[in-house]
Amino acid sequence: MKTFTATPSNIEKEWIVIDAADIVLGRLAAVVAARLRGKHKTTFTPHMDCGDNIVIINAEKVKLTGKKRTDKTYYWHTGHPGGIKERSADKILDGKFPERVIEMAVRRMMPGGPLTRKQLKNLRIYAGDKHEQEAQQPRVLDLAEANPKNTRSA
Repeated sequence: MKTFTATPSNIEKEWIVIDAADIVLGRLAAVVAARLRGKHKTTFTPHMDCGDNIVIINAEKVKLTGKKRTDKTYYWHTGHPGGIKERSADKILDGKFPERVIEMAVRRMMPGGPLTRKQLKNLRIYAGDKHEQEAQQPRVLDLAEANPKNTRSA
């Protein structure tokens, strides 16, 4: 028996739209990261970009469990001495770019490297319910129906 290795001619990508309203952030990010890599396909090959193109809408309505919305802190450094900065998750979600919370969660669930950076370009996140990929006729993936734990109950 020979091991199958995908080539660019074997790879079939599809477009998927996910509504993030009331979905738990970690569960959403785990599903999106696996689909971006293509691990849900039988033709998965670790060194090829065989994942799907994913569109996430309603990023501003994603939910965090427990006290993570107020206590979770994102850090970055400006590059200058003493230049460490921090911002809580609720300030990012209520701010100008709420889609960055989902983007950071998905990026941190994927391995680093050039292939990951290429796969992350297949992810499009929108704060509202409108997106620009209607022409691709994306298939809807309903995470709320997949597992009752995916939605925030309280």
